[in-house]
Amino acid sequence: MLRMRRRGKDLSVRGDIAAKGVKVAGRPRFSLGTVVLDCADAHVLAGFYRRLLGWEVTYSEPDWVLVRDPDGGTGLSFQSEPGYQAPVWPERPGEQQKMLHLDMRVDDLDEAEAYAVAAGATRADFQPQDDVRVLLDPAGHPLCLFLH
Repeated sequence: MLRMRRRGKDLSVRGDIAAKGVKVAGRPRFSLGTVVLDCADAHVLAGFYRRLLGWEVTYSEPDWVLVRDPDGGTGLSFQSEPGYQAPVWPERPGEQQKMLHLDMRVDDLDEAEAYAVAAGATRADFQPQDDVRVLLDPAGHPLCLFLH
């Protein structure tokens, strides 16, 4: 059974769910299949990550694309949204906030940054740490490169 602590009290996830009137025999199986990034053009952003990661497009629709590592694991999906607004980095009150960002382990920061920029990324003006490079993907999502 999963347990959490809130304000010094143990809370049972199963108990919380049962309290909402849901019968729970056990925790059902969950696995993360893909992370979806909203953008103005799913095909443009999928193309960038395909080039960057060397992954393959495994499913494509006019406004949605899925790329996966050929070796398996969680995929990345891209969904076109007509009203998409790129996040601002660094974040500022009253402007579009990022909803998530991707962290990528690399062997060499300079080499990885040059490759990512050649693939379509932009180096962010604000770099908060010497050992991390913040880039922006073509849709404006922050993408952090760090040494593993």
